Amino acid sequence: MTKKPTIDDVAARAGVARTTVSRVLNNSPNVRDEVRDKVRAAVAGLGYQVNVQARYLASGSSRQLALIHATDLDVEPNSYYHSGLELGAMRACAELGYVLVTHTANPAKPEDQVRIRRLAESGSYDGVILTPPYSDDVELVESLRKLDFPLVLISAGPEARKRAASVGIDDRRAGIELGRFLVQEGHKSFAYIDGPADHISAGLRLEGFLKAVTDAGLDAGAVRVLKGNFTFRAGVELSAQALSWNPRPSALVCANDDMAAGALFSAHRMALNIPADVSITGFDDTPVSEIVWPPLTTVHQPLRQIGGKAVELLVDSIRKKHDCVASIQGLYVPFQLIERASTARR
Repeated sequence: MTKKPTIDDVAARAGVARTTVSRVLNNSPNVRDEVRDKVRAAVAGLGYQVNVQARYLASGSSRQLALIHATDLDVEPNSYYHSGLELGAMRACAELGYVLVTHTANPAKPEDQVRIRRLAESGSYDGVILTPPYSDDVELVESLRKLDFPLVLISAGPEARKRAASVGIDDRRAGIELGRFLVQEGHKSFAYIDGPADHISAGLRLEGFLKAVTDAGLDAGAVRVLKGNFTFRAGVELSAQALSWNPRPSALVCANDDMAAGALFSAHRMALNIPADVSITGFDDTPVSEIVWPPLTTVHQPLRQIGGKAVELLVDSIRKKHDCVASIQGLYVPFQLIERASTARR
């Protein structure tokens, strides 16, 4: 039986110390490129395979990060939001030598909050990324910090950002820009389909939108708000209500693209001309916003960039063994208002 090559065999063939081989295998910095190439060539030549389990046991690291998606499995999923974050996070993990593992949890089930804490206590993960509304669950965030467990939040509101690092866009500012755009387009009456009550970033979008409307001199009653849940079905059902009002609002604003796509469906079914009869806007600039007709005016939220930056912050915290809330709070990435054919001047 042929003896398997060892790390000492690799070191001997490459002409370097055993610790240097270990640094190369762990993608550690401070190794010259030519030395790194020698070690990799020796690994390939000998057919050396890393004992991943032994490495993790020795280092006390799993090299795995958990991404928690808030999902009710009995409700249709958001078409792209989770996927966009996940793609960006996976790419960053691959570059940094980590593995991303996604988990779903239902905010309506208290036992799922307990399950997230158990994931942190299990030793299976080096850190966790929380998405809304878990990223705004102050009790959960505090419990993870008491465990000294590294975490980063996606699109957290003001209170959670005081407790842990967060990555996202400035939702309130985005709401203001969307509101100003529609007011400048001559709109004076609005229906607004909001997100879930526990989704603080969605609430900030609405807050910003209302500010833009009142700053323009319109009465707050110019905006009538309906509570949705980010699904296409909610967009269909709630927009049917709003578009039946008399007088009908000139603009229908949705807190995400899925609900806006549902609103387009309802408007078409009612034989309304978009945007001549009503302008419709979304939020996020997910792929669906470009394939519906007419294409949606929306706010571009760079989901892949947000997911990737969250991983970078988390890995930096893990490697430097510091609490990343101390070094950065509320990192905002740029957003952009995207004007398409679903809106027009009044």
